[in-house]
Amino acid sequence: EEKEDESYSSLSEDYNSSDAENESSSPQRRKDLSPGSIPSAACIEAARRKRHLARSRADYLPLDVSNSHQVSQRRESSDLESEDESDMKNLNFVPKMRTVRERMTEHMGEFVPFLPETYDDASLHKSQPAKPKFDPSVSLPSVNLEIVKKRLTERITSLQDVHRAHQREYEKYIEDIESSKMTVQELEKSSDAALNYKFYRAMKTYAENLINCLNEKLKYINELELAVHVLLQKRAMMVLKRRQDELKNESAYIQHLTSGNDKPANGGLEDDDKAQLLEMCEHRRTCRRQMRECSGEADHHEGMSSDDELTPSEVTEFQKSKDNLLEDSRKVFEDVHADFCDIRKILLKFQEWKEKFPDSYCDAYISFCLPKLLNPLIRVQLINWTPLEVGLEEMPWFRAIEEFSDAKNVSESKRDDDTDQEVLPRVIEKTILPKITAFVKSVWDPLSTSQTKNLVQLCNNIFEKQVLSKRECTQAKKDLMNMVVLRMKKSVEEDVFIPLYPKSAVEDKSSLCSKFQERRFWSAVKLLSNVLLWDGIVQEDTVRDLGLSKLLNRYLLLNLLNTPLGPDNIEKCTKVVACLPERWFHDLKSGSTLPELLNFCQHLLQCAHMLHKNNHSDETKEFLLLLVKVKALRIVEEFIEEYKLEHLKSMIGK
Repeated sequence: EEKEDESYSSLSEDYNSSDAENESSSPQRRKDLSPGSIPSAACIEAARRKRHLARSRADYLPLDVSNSHQVSQRRESSDLESEDESDMKNLNFVPKMRTVRERMTEHMGEFVPFLPETYDDASLHKSQPAKPKFDPSVSLPSVNLEIVKKRLTERITSLQDVHRAHQREYEKYIEDIESSKMTVQELEKSSDAALNYKFYRAMKTYAENLINCLNEKLKYINELELAVHVLLQKRAMMVLKRRQDELKNESAYIQHLTSGNDKPANGGLEDDDKAQLLEMCEHRRTCRRQMRECSGEADHHEGMSSDDELTPSEVTEFQKSKDNLLEDSRKVFEDVHADFCDIRKILLKFQEWKEKFPDSYCDAYISFCLPKLLNPLIRVQLINWTPLEVGLEEMPWFRAIEEFSDAKNVSESKRDDDTDQEVLPRVIEKTILPKITAFVKSVWDPLSTSQTKNLVQLCNNIFEKQVLSKRECTQAKKDLMNMVVLRMKKSVEEDVFIPLYPKSAVEDKSSLCSKFQERRFWSAVKLLSNVLLWDGIVQEDTVRDLGLSKLLNRYLLLNLLNTPLGPDNIEKCTKVVACLPERWFHDLKSGSTLPELLNFCQHLLQCAHMLHKNNHSDETKEFLLLLVKVKALRIVEEFIEEYKLEHLKSMIGK
């Protein structure tokens, strides 16, 4: 307090005059304002006039000298408005005697440190109460934190919803921008509507003209195709009939000789036509034998030839008819422009469409229409082709379609699911397979090894190497396989004939009976080999039934049982085992062979027993090796244990 007295000593002097007045009247004031007394109206009015007079004379100490003039002006303007309020606030109903120093200390103690920054009016010190200091002992009103938290959460949720709405709006704007860019690009590409319309109109006219042209030529194509098919069928039927007639005549002739009659009954075999057939048959066999000797082919037996040779006159007549038909086929499109008959040029037209307008090309299903559209043109090129010729991939139409399917298009028109890849498979399915099926039905000879090998190779190329291998089994493929099985069954029933003669009649290998029986056996072995070539294409169960159950067990095994032990028997059994597909025995792990081969294995085992008893160890080993090839390992093990042939255990891997 002493320091404050010294700092404010100068200010005290200015209040001396007013203090003197206050002090002179203080006794009276103290008297009037004694505790418990209420000041009179005259006293209140006198105090009011005194304060008003002091204000008019500026009888107060300004806290900020620089702003004293402005403060005085503001105070004068607000005196009248705040007079009543100030009087009411400054009335002290309970007397409190303070000196000027105390009042100055009260007013200046709290506000002086903040005068330069906050206050510029000294009157505020008198009108405003002092700011209370924070007292930690005083408790603040309670606040519900759950309500605050809820309000904050609602506020955050609201802001998040607004943010998401703005985000969606932003993304929509981005999509609109991208869509606009794409639209601009499309419009730039198709800006020339006149040229686009001209292209579509020209393409429509071209397609209509092409279809009309093909419809006009389709009649001639059908006639030529039918004529060629009839020509091939006629030749095949002629060869088949001749073979069957020769078989009947030769069998009857040998049967007549074995019966002991010098002359045939009713002169049936003395017919000049039948005798001529037998002579021609023997002549063909002699010619084939000479050709094999010249070529050095040793592994051949009589009866394994196809016997489908034609006489020179028949060959000349057939070739002449075929040449005439081929000449007519070349005239079918002689009067047609290349744009409507050249497959490569036709495909280039549609490829141009695909490159320029890929969407409309796809929407029009052109890839599904092309196989049917190209069908007449392909059939004309196939007039001179048979399924016995494997060179299908080298034909012009095949290469043209293959190039079209593999064409590298621009990025805009390139699709992951390019339907043009299906054009070639559909052409094969709709055009090639029906032609092969018709050929199998009327022309194919299952007894011909060369025909069967070519046909099997062609089917393998179509079903495995070509893209058809990736497609499901179509109806056209099923029809072809069913026809193949039907023709093989027919051949087994009609072409297989192995006669049985007394041992005395076949002991002489040069006798007619022995030769005829041998030819018929080897012919059946050839058919067995041809049937088993279809393994992997035709269902395995069907192939095993035809080859093993019917051919081997019904015909071949009977002949093997009647064949004396010796090199011939070993050779026949070896040839039969060589025909069997090795794939059939890969998964056999029980030491037992296929059920269809049980009888054949028993025959091999009996031969091994007899040869071992006769001390033919080499021949015995050969029969055991045949048993090992057909995976009859249990039989071989029992044989080795029975005869204590420890040195042969290496054959079965022990």
